[in-house]
Amino acid sequence: MIPAVPNVNLPPALVVGALYDSFLQAAMRQFFARATFETEPMLSASSDGRLSIEPTDDPSVMYVRWFGTRYVLRVPARRPFTEHEIRLARSIGSVLGARYHAILNPKAMVERGELFRGAIEDRYAGAFAEGHPYPIGAGDTRADRIASAIEVLRVAALSSYENRAISTGVLILGGDRDPRAPEKAAGPYEYSQALTAVKSFFRLVDGQRTLFLVGRDGHLLDIVDVKEWADAVCGHSTALPAPVPSAYAAHARATLKGGHVAAVLSPSGEIKLFAEGAQVLAFRHAHWHLLDLRAKYELWAEGVGNGRLAERLFQTALELADARQGALFVVLRDPADAGPRLVAASDRSDVRPTEPPRPAGSAPNRRDLLDLVTSRSVTELEPTVLAALASLDGATVTDVNGHLIAAGAILRHAHEPSTGGDIIEGARTTAAMSATRFGPVLKVSEDGLISFFDQEKVWDI
Repeated sequence: MIPAVPNVNLPPALVVGALYDSFLQAAMRQFFARATFETEPMLSASSDGRLSIEPTDDPSVMYVRWFGTRYVLRVPARRPFTEHEIRLARSIGSVLGARYHAILNPKAMVERGELFRGAIEDRYAGAFAEGHPYPIGAGDTRADRIASAIEVLRVAALSSYENRAISTGVLILGGDRDPRAPEKAAGPYEYSQALTAVKSFFRLVDGQRTLFLVGRDGHLLDIVDVKEWADAVCGHSTALPAPVPSAYAAHARATLKGGHVAAVLSPSGEIKLFAEGAQVLAFRHAHWHLLDLRAKYELWAEGVGNGRLAERLFQTALELADARQGALFVVLRDPADAGPRLVAASDRSDVRPTEPPRPAGSAPNRRDLLDLVTSRSVTELEPTVLAALASLDGATVTDVNGHLIAAGAILRHAHEPSTGGDIIEGARTTAAMSATRFGPVLKVSEDGLISFFDQEKVWDI
């Protein structure tokens, strides 16, 4: 027999609140995986659904109050919560608060119908890119338009054209007129899923050179060359607040001022979201990821201790990650001690092992080829040449001054004797963990993930 269910009459607000509380916990655990997560139950049915972040004197602790329950998130003191992480927490709360308010108010439910379309994660991303929280009880906002544009890119990612993956993109303006041609009126059609039924949609815009231009209200304005548009509206020499792959530098510049937002589906199937002059979010492996590139780059540069070298290696890592090529960069703080322990003499460009003279006319070997470039500093190499070196199987090893110690080197593991014996080849992550005993390490995975190690894993991008 099925046991009888007790007739418990719970207030609708409490039932809906409990459901949305579970949404909040899931979002916090996803976007703040590096934090420990605790709850302090203080349940109350009187909340209006507004999330608040309470002030704290400890930047490595964040208190989030929601429906009378306080959540405590803690991160290591070495890397406290960043401005973007706090902003994302507010964005998540504002989306959930707006949905909670709408679901309990029929009139608001009609007005905010757009808020319930698509994946809720896209609403978080839209609110973050918009730069301020969803207003409770208001009609559609540009954050909804950003989320709707992301939905178009999701559909495109599942499609193909002439047996090729699709790449496309859109620039959503901060206003309803194109600042480069304000006299041009918007067309009658919105940037929506209906476009994906038009065959030309997949040919007119490639997401890298060209983008659809959309007004704040979501209506199509134009198709633009993103570099020319960014040069005309934002200037071509303005410094970006954070590094970005060169293929998307114009996209970042296009969002430097005016509140513009760009959303791009890349050839690798990743959705990239640009705002305020940087790529802020990436959708890959079925989830959104907060990139926080500026804060993470500053940690890397601090670990390297040489700004020019840090910038060159970080930029190269971004280029390789975007191209889905693996790499490993190691910066040795004490090369005299670490070099012999980590890299075999036969792989080192700063050491010429004793070997018998080769007969005249003998065929060149790998070392002869690498000698063309390894006598120079990493910061002197052209970026494309450094990227080619880094793409070799093995690690690229330098000292803190940028002198190239090895390229394509198989690193010794921690359990291996420092001299003699065969070199044990392991996975790239194992090599990174071994090398981090001697200095900062950047690991680039073929799935596009970049990891920074310095005695421990510091961050992922």
